[in-house]
Amino acid sequence: MTVMPRPSILSVEPYVGGESKVPGVNRVIKLSSNEGAFGPPPGAIRAIAEAAKEAHRYPDGGATALREAIGARFGLDPARIVCGNGSDELLALLILAYGGEGTELVMSAHGFMMYDLTGRWAGCRVIKVPEKNLTADVDGMLAAIGPRTRLVFLANPNNPTGSILPQSEVERLRAGLRDDILLVLDSAYAEYVTRPDYDPGVKLVDAAPNTVMCRTFSKIFGMGGMRLGWCYAPPAIVDVLGRVRGPFNVNAAAMAAGIAALAEPDWVEKSVAHNSEWRGKVAEALTAAGLKVWPSEGNFLLVDFGTPERAKAADAHLRARGLIVRAMGGYGLGQALRVTIGTAEENTLVIEALTAFARGG
Repeated sequence: MTVMPRPSILSVEPYVGGESKVPGVNRVIKLSSNEGAFGPPPGAIRAIAEAAKEAHRYPDGGATALREAIGARFGLDPARIVCGNGSDELLALLILAYGGEGTELVMSAHGFMMYDLTGRWAGCRVIKVPEKNLTADVDGMLAAIGPRTRLVFLANPNNPTGSILPQSEVERLRAGLRDDILLVLDSAYAEYVTRPDYDPGVKLVDAAPNTVMCRTFSKIFGMGGMRLGWCYAPPAIVDVLGRVRGPFNVNAAAMAAGIAALAEPDWVEKSVAHNSEWRGKVAEALTAAGLKVWPSEGNFLLVDFGTPERAKAADAHLRARGLIVRAMGGYGLGQALRVTIGTAEENTLVIEALTAFARGG
């Protein structure tokens, strides 16, 4: 007899992040994790260095100054903001608090992998709903709702497909759910969206007590290594998260960096302009080379090679040139590779390498 975890734990394969090294290659360009093209803002770097001087002090457990800075930047009530060790922590806490054994979690088939992994870890039955054209199917998700459903997760824009649901469809999804079902809108890529009709979730959170919006500093603010995320939620859910999160779940350096990043002049505008320009250029060039590129609203593109074998060959072709992108087999998209939009030089190298591959070079 030996100590055993709950059976659902053993169904979970550990999450594997994007690779950052290629054996035998000196210069590696990492485009596998959708990290911001420009790295962290200069002000954030200075704030991290300054925070090191006080590393012996415990951080503010309530993240008061950071929540106030987020609230001021996005026009939100700081009392309804909860900060976390990356948005992953907040997603997990919501699943653990509102899901668990005997409940069901509904997500789209190619939604962010952590919903599935954490859901099973918590003991939920995870239901993955087939998509239409790699886009979440609202009718399908509503049809999947059962008496035990307690959580519905929607990444909008979605990682790894880049697809987005219009506001009317997100509202239709919320309207079709029972009041005892929590809708979690994961808006990690919200800042990159330029569509005028887009709302990252604020309107739905304000409209009802059963919706949460999650956001991150890991993408446009270039702070994936600091692990900083936040959510905007109804007061009752803020209360629950306050009960289940760790007392010092966000470190002091991350909080200082987050406040500085929000204050960096023109950072978001510069990043969005660069992303929109190069996402379009890369998509156009690869399409001209004969490759299928799915429409994206994030800082990445999903490139479809038709078969898993051809995608693996393309991946090997890129790796030989020091270019690391993300294979999509874990998402059930083995025929595709996800390519982060990097700097102008990095994007140009991707265009040249994949164009050569597509043309048999």
